[in-house]
Amino acid sequence: MTSATTAARALLAGRMTFAVRLGVKVDGQTTSLRQPSRRGRCWRTAEEMWLPLVGFTALPHLGGFYGGYITRKEVKTWYPTLQKPSWRPPNAAFPVVWTCLYTGMGYGSYLVWKELGGFSEKAVLPLGLYGMQLGLNWTWTPIFFGAHKLKLALMEIVLLTGTVGATMWSWYSISRPATLLMAPYLAWLCLATSLNYCIWRDNPEKKEE
Repeated sequence: MTSATTAARALLAGRMTFAVRLGVKVDGQTTSLRQPSRRGRCWRTAEEMWLPLVGFTALPHLGGFYGGYITRKEVKTWYPTLQKPSWRPPNAAFPVVWTCLYTGMGYGSYLVWKELGGFSEKAVLPLGLYGMQLGLNWTWTPIFFGAHKLKLALMEIVLLTGTVGATMWSWYSISRPATLLMAPYLAWLCLATSLNYCIWRDNPEKKEE
């Protein structure tokens, strides 16, 4: 009798365990602890991973699209009238280079954000500097191509280059891959700063009366 009772209890316990996993009725009682499917867990994990990745990588391109809109007209009308050094890159190289640089810095910011666990207190300085340099980057084109202010644009790009260096310094201890992704950007800014200086030097701005 004791063995039969023990076997019945074991059978009932097994049915309840199976029911908890499936969420079905057993002896008139409905279980509610249904385990999430593996497919559902994978989908949520992928969504949580890809959305920030795409967002951070695409963000710099927003300013790039606006800058391209301003540059498209000026590069055919005003820019050819300026005296420029012979070593300047061809015009066709700029959109290709900036697409690569924006993608690299955007992905680097994602790596830093991920390493710091999101927008935490530790992320204020590295991501704050990144946001500052991004704003300065977006501002240069309206100053240079939009307003034709060569000296102001030179001052702005010098400040931008220094801010990018500070951003890389703040990133180094967090993510070296992210820092390395910013290296081509800094190198290109040094070239762009030299080009801006030469254009300003060789094209005196007319003083407003």
